[in-house]
Amino acid sequence: MTVIPRRSVRRAALRRTSAAAGALVLVTSLASCTFGKSDPEPKPLDSASASTGSSSTPEPTATTDPALAKYYDQTLDWSTCRSTMRCAELTVPLDYAKPDGDTITLSVLEVPATGDNPIGAMLVNPGGPGGSGVDYAANATHYFGEPLRQSFDIVGFDPRGVGRSTPIDCLTDQQLDTFVASDPDPDTSAEMRQADQMMTQFGQGCLQRSGDLTRHVSTEEAARDMDILRGALGQEKMVYFGASYGTFLGATYADLFPERVGRMVLDGAIDPTMDLVDTSLVQAKGFEVALRAYVQNCVDNGGCYLGNDVDSAMLTIRNFLDQVDKKPLPGSGGRMLTEGEAVLGIWAPLYNRDYWSALDTALSQALNGNGATLLSFADAYVSRGPNGYLDNSSEALYAVNCLDNDESVSDAEVKKLEPKFEEASPTFGRVFDYGLTACRNWSVHSGKGPEKLTAPGAAPIMVIGTTRDPATPLEWAEALANQLESAVLVRRDGDGHTGYGAGNQCVDDTVESYLVSGTVPDGTVDC
Repeated sequence: MTVIPRRSVRRAALRRTSAAAGALVLVTSLASCTFGKSDPEPKPLDSASASTGSSSTPEPTATTDPALAKYYDQTLDWSTCRSTMRCAELTVPLDYAKPDGDTITLSVLEVPATGDNPIGAMLVNPGGPGGSGVDYAANATHYFGEPLRQSFDIVGFDPRGVGRSTPIDCLTDQQLDTFVASDPDPDTSAEMRQADQMMTQFGQGCLQRSGDLTRHVSTEEAARDMDILRGALGQEKMVYFGASYGTFLGATYADLFPERVGRMVLDGAIDPTMDLVDTSLVQAKGFEVALRAYVQNCVDNGGCYLGNDVDSAMLTIRNFLDQVDKKPLPGSGGRMLTEGEAVLGIWAPLYNRDYWSALDTALSQALNGNGATLLSFADAYVSRGPNGYLDNSSEALYAVNCLDNDESVSDAEVKKLEPKFEEASPTFGRVFDYGLTACRNWSVHSGKGPEKLTAPGAAPIMVIGTTRDPATPLEWAEALANQLESAVLVRRDGDGHTGYGAGNQCVDDTVESYLVSGTVPDGTVDC
C-alpha cells in the first residue's frame, strides 16, 4: 500500500471501535487561558443575511459570473431527514470551464439552530479529504459546543466525489481490502513493482468506474462549489469551520473569494506551500512525536508493557512491525493483520488521546499474537465495517490528493531519501518515504503543485494548531497563519489531532467567542 495519511479520523468511528474493545477511557485536559467567554453574545455579521432557518427560504445571492448564475440562483428544496434535520441536493457544474456541460449533485444537510435568535448558517467540513460533511453536521452535538449550536444552522455537505454526493468509485471492496493490506514500505524491487502496479490499477479503476469525475474532484473545484452553496443559502458572507484537510478547503475558498469571508476557523491547519518531500518529512516526524508521547505516558504510569524506557519501548514497536511484515497475525473473521494494517491501527488512536488506553489493549494483544483489536482500529481508519466499506473515503482520499498535488519522486530518489526519513521517524519513516511515489502512477495528471494562499482583503480568519498533533503538525498552522493576510493564530499545547473540542477550555472559548460574537484576539493566543 502506497500510504497517503488521512488528515482526519472521525472520533465517532473510533468511539465505536474502542467501545467494542472495552478500552475507552475519557481523558480531560483543561489548559488555563484568560481569553474568551463561556457564553458569548450572538452578533450577526455586518453584511450577513438572516438565518436560513427551517421556517423560510432565503433569497439567493447573485454571482459576478453570468455563466454560473443558474447555479447561484437555484433554490434548495429542503425536506425533513433524520427526524429533526433538513436535507437537500445542490447542483453544480462538473467542469467550471464548461458551466453549460454536465452537472453533478452535492448532498447537503442542515441542523437548525437551537437558539431563539440564530445569526446564520455555518458550513462545516471534517477533513480527509473524503470525510462526510453531512455526517459531521448530523453529529453536531458531538463536535460543536452549545454556543455554536444555538447561534448557527450547522450545514454540512459531502464535497464532490465524496459520500452521498456524486461519488468517485475506483475499486471493489475486495480490491480495496487488498490495497489496504499491502506492504506500505516495499523492501525489494519486485515488491516496489507490485505496489506501483496496484496504484496504477487504483487510478485506472477511477477512470473506468467514474469517468470524467476523476478529473474534477480537486479542492479548488470543491471550494467553488462552496460558494454556490453559500449563494443558495442566501448568505452574503461565508461562515465556516474546517478541520484538518478542511482547513485547506477553507483557505482555498478564502483565497478565491476573500471578499465573501465572514468568520472562518481553520483547525488543524495544513501548509499549502510545502512540497511533497517536506510535507511527508514533517508528517512523519509528527506521527513519531505523537507515538513517543503515547509511549512516554505508558512508561510514566509504570509497568509499561512495551518496555522500561521510551527508547526501548519505541524499538519494541518497530520490531513488532518488522515481524508482522514477515508474518501477518491472525485478526478476526478469518482476516489477517498485515504490516500495512498494523501501521494504520497504531496511527488511528494517536489522533485522540482519549484512545490511548485502547491502543494499550490493541498493541499488547498484538504483541501476544492476537491482531484482532489492532485490525479493528485499521478498519476504523479506512471506514471498513464488518461487511465491507461504509463509504468511499479511501478512494476520494487518493483521487483528491493526486489532483491537488501532482508531485512524485522516482524509486531512486526514494532510496536516496530513506536515511532522512528514518531520522525523522525511526518507526514510520520508510512508510512515508515510499508514499512519495503515490501519485506517480495515478491515471490523471493535473500539473498542480504547492501554492501560497493569502486571501488578500479577507475578514479575520482564525487558525488553530496543536503542539503534538500527529497528522497536521503545529508548524503547518503557524505557516498558514503567516500566509493568510488576516489570520490570527491559536496554539493548543496538547496531544491528538485538532484543537477545538479537545478538552481545552481556552481554545473552545476563543473559537466560540470569535464565531458567535465576532471577538478577534489582539494577537496569537497560547492555550
